[in-house]
Amino acid sequence: MGPLGEMPALRNHGKPLGIRFLEYIKKGKLSYKTHQAIVLIVTFLAYTSYHATRKTTSIVKSALDPQSPDVGLKFPWRITYLSSPAENKRVSWVLGDGWAPFNGSDGPALLGELDVAFLAVYAFGMYFSGHLGDRMNLRIFLTVGMIGTGLFTSLFGVGYWANIHSFYYYLMVQMIAGLFQSTGWPSVVAVVGNWFGKKKRGLIMGIWNAHTSVGNISGSLIASALLSYGWGWSFVVPGLLIALIGLSVFLLLPVSPESVGVDREEDFVDSPRKNGEEVTEPLLGSDSDTEIKEKAVGFIEAWKIPGVAPFAFCLFFAKLVAYTFLYWLPFYISHTAIEGKYLSSKAAGNLSTFFDVGGVLGGILAGHISDRLDARAITAATFMYCAIPALYFYRTYGHISMVMNVALMFICGMFVNGPYALITTAVSADLGTHSSLKGNSKALATVTAIIDGTGSVGAAIGPLLTGYISAKSWSAVFTMLMGAALVAGLLLTRLVVDEVVARVSKSPQGGSQSTSQDEEVGV
Repeated sequence: MGPLGEMPALRNHGKPLGIRFLEYIKKGKLSYKTHQAIVLIVTFLAYTSYHATRKTTSIVKSALDPQSPDVGLKFPWRITYLSSPAENKRVSWVLGDGWAPFNGSDGPALLGELDVAFLAVYAFGMYFSGHLGDRMNLRIFLTVGMIGTGLFTSLFGVGYWANIHSFYYYLMVQMIAGLFQSTGWPSVVAVVGNWFGKKKRGLIMGIWNAHTSVGNISGSLIASALLSYGWGWSFVVPGLLIALIGLSVFLLLPVSPESVGVDREEDFVDSPRKNGEEVTEPLLGSDSDTEIKEKAVGFIEAWKIPGVAPFAFCLFFAKLVAYTFLYWLPFYISHTAIEGKYLSSKAAGNLSTFFDVGGVLGGILAGHISDRLDARAITAATFMYCAIPALYFYRTYGHISMVMNVALMFICGMFVNGPYALITTAVSADLGTHSSLKGNSKALATVTAIIDGTGSVGAAIGPLLTGYISAKSWSAVFTMLMGAALVAGLLLTRLVVDEVVARVSKSPQGGSQSTSQDEEVGV
């Protein structure tokens, strides 16, 4: 058998059972738009559940490591019960007790190590997931990933009832959960990309990408609501939910129009291969004869696609900022006096959802603006630059009042998550169908995995550094985040210049230069 890169794509042309059932009820084939609606709904719910399970750790942190807000010290006496057999044999936990080994003086550092372990494996697995995703049935691949994620998320919570206090147990569970989580993003973006062309892709994917924030919000609310019953429930319930949604993916998700025997609509392709012209906006798929000849794009070849590297490294720093908020915002809120008062872990978790509400608006705005301007890089860079003063004002003035905190948190979420959402959705889909691929549809998952995998390395580093830096100064943490936002914007400078030149060349003054300039622009 040849190497993996030479294996033929494994395609399942059979319709999912749920699609067959719907057609049986309708007594006829489902329309293209109906399939599109099913794809959007199912993938939205799928990745919402991924983020809901990912968010629980940040909510439970302040329960595992209850820091005294008055003196800034841990409760060292709680470690002593580890040596008491009588205590070890019972599970008697109340909110505020903490949980060994995380309630010691090195609690934030240990929690930071869990984050980086999860995200490091997630980033590592992302590259392989994209590679495999372009060669396998994405419906099966996604289902396995979701059920595996549910299993190991629940196993983290089982540590509560099993009275497990070994750091290495939680470390291993988080690492394996991260590996299964890495199957999600390349798969859902590839499936959505198979069903939607570039027309209004930014707006559609901006709205669709609200699943990230909706998942964070729902994960926060579920974990916060269950925390008082025992922190284990905050993991088990989201774990069961993602496993159930994984089954719905298996039953309903149509991977591509070809897999269910549906013809693509006209607006999916804006006239590639028309009148003998060279392909400039390639199909995400093609007829069966062409499909057989297609080979999945290799890892190195995907990196060489114009625009992939700049956006990948930009996302490295953008996700560093976004995931620091994802994993540490509830902890930061619960340990920062607002109007002179400290909030409970539950209240802090609920309040942190306003960051994600702002993220929903930011993702939609970034997608819509980039569609109107036809300028992905300009939009992403502008949002990253605007995030810098937003972060500064939140750190400096967020403690003055609850209203001020919520307003500034909302603005931070909008500018931080806007470019993050744009790059991981519309930009990834654009680059996965770049004209240099000459119509080859077998690059979407690979390109998506490269961009989000590189971003996930930054997502791992941010929370890890925060675990150490926050012990000394939260102001230093925010300085790090502002610096990361600046670098993220600067990394897109060349693409921004290209887009500006392209726009100028398209103006009446641009004259005949427009055609040659268009061909040079990477995205």
